[in-house]
Amino acid sequence: MPKMKTKSSAKKRFKLTGTGKIKRKHAFKSHILTKKSKKRKLALTHSTLVHANDAANIKQQLRLK
Repeated sequence: MPKMKTKSSAKKRFKLTGTGKIKRKHAFKSHILTKKSKKRKLALTHSTLVHANDAANIKQQLRLK
């Protein structure tokens, strides 16, 4: 049987932390930045963790489960 391929879109968007949680970047930081406050843009710069409800689905796409 051939190897299972990972979803390329998920591979590009998510990274695994050392403890097994999934890291993601914030959306809404690519364009139309003039109307957004400096505080808001700075907050969107930092990465965050994926919500627990979505983690199982993403792990399946990354073939970790």
